[in-house]
Amino acid sequence: MEQIQHKLVQVQGLKLHVAEIGAGPKVVVFLHGFPEIWYSWRHQMICLANAGFRAIAPDYRGYGLSDPPPVPEKTMFGDLVSDLLAILDFLELTKVVLVAKDFGAKPAYLFALLHPERVLGVVTLGVPFIPPGPGPSQYQKYLPEGFYISRWKTPGRAEADFGRLDAKTVVRNIYILFSRSEIPIAAENQEIMDLVDLSTPLPPWFTEEDLATYGALYEKSGFQTALQVPYRSLDEDINITEPVVEVPALLIMGDKDYVFKFPGMEAYIRSGKVKEFVPALDIIYLPEGSHFVQEQSPDEVNQLILPFLNARIWS
Repeated sequence: MEQIQHKLVQVQGLKLHVAEIGAGPKVVVFLHGFPEIWYSWRHQMICLANAGFRAIAPDYRGYGLSDPPPVPEKTMFGDLVSDLLAILDFLELTKVVLVAKDFGAKPAYLFALLHPERVLGVVTLGVPFIPPGPGPSQYQKYLPEGFYISRWKTPGRAEADFGRLDAKTVVRNIYILFSRSEIPIAAENQEIMDLVDLSTPLPPWFTEEDLATYGALYEKSGFQTALQVPYRSLDEDINITEPVVEVPALLIMGDKDYVFKFPGMEAYIRSGKVKEFVPALDIIYLPEGSHFVQEQSPDEVNQLILPFLNARIWS
C-alpha cells in the first residue's frame, strides 16, 4: 500500500485527490462506487502495476480527500464526466481503459459515449451499461416505499438516518447491507440504518483496518455529495442520440449481487440484451460473488481484468 502515490490535481476550481502506482503508456483509470473511495481498488492497482500498467484512481469531487463542490446539492453525473476529462488532460493522458464499480459504471460509460477518442475499453463490476434515460425511478414503481434508493433520494431523510451514527458505523452498515443478496428495503416505521444490528459481523474479507480507513475519509468528507451523486442525480437528463458503446468491454457480476434483484436487471444482463448497447461486451459471472467482488475476491477479479487488458486492448 505504501508504494501507492497520492497527489492533488487542480481541475475546474477544485483540488481532486488522485492515487497512482506504476508507469508506462498502458494506463487504467479506476472509478469507485458508494460507499467507496479510491481505496476500494487497492488490490487491483498493485496487481496491475506489477504487471506493467499505470493504475490511477481518483476520488470524485466531495468524496475522500477531494475538495467538496461549492454547492453539493447541485452536483450531477455530468460534473464527474467533466472532472475525469480534466484529470486526463492534466495528467496528459490521451487514451485510457476505464474500470468502474457500482454507480461508477454510469460516468465511465457516459465518458466513453461523449469522448470515445479517449477510451480504449471499459470494465464494470456490479452494474452494467444502462442507456441514458429514466434511472432507478423506474424501479420505484415495482418496489416498496422503503427501497433504499427511494429513501436516500429524499433530501433530509438519509441525513437524519446517518446523523444518528458516526461515519465509520454508517460505512460499516452499508457494506454489510450491500454484501447481501437482497435489495435493502426498510419497513414503513424503520430507517435503512436500522436494517443492520450492531452485533452483525463485517464480511470476512473486509477488515477493521479497511473500515477505519473508509470511516476516517467519510468523517472528513461527510455524505452530502455522496447522497447527491449518485442517488439524487440518477434521473439526470443527458442527451445522447446514439447510446452505443463500440469499444471492447467487460462486465463482471457476482451471482449473489443484490443488483440482480432490481426489476428486469437479471433478464437484461443474462439474456444479452445489454449487448445491444455494448456490442463488444464480454460478461463473466462469479458464483460466490457479492456486490463488492473486487474486495471480496481480489485475485479472481485481477485474473479477469488482466487477460482482458492483454488480449483485447494491448494485444
